[in-house]
Amino acid sequence: MISLTEAAAHQVRQLQQQAPAHTQLRVLVEAGGCSGFEYGMSFDVRKEGDLEFESQGLKLLVDPASHTYLDGATIHFDDGLQGKGFEVRNPNASSTCGCGKSFS
Repeated sequence: MISLTEAAAHQVRQLQQQAPAHTQLRVLVEAGGCSGFEYGMSFDVRKEGDLEFESQGLKLLVDPASHTYLDGATIHFDDGLQGKGFEVRNPNASSTCGCGKSFS
């Protein structure tokens, strides 16, 4: 399961208004970043094999390989003075970098 905080869901809804029709938020993990893996998000259509989750009334798409790393994660959006944008709070990460965008 992957979940969104209320702040993240609000921001996704704002962004989704500009996204192509019939797309959903895709959350993924890619090789790269300063810690070995990095998080990614985009609006996309469902692909064969995707897992689908619902959080805060929004559907999230995750490919099976990314789900291995993201299961139990919560996505938050911080727009305060020190705001970093979207932040993935991942209980599976053994370490994260200072930017919060990559992990190992």
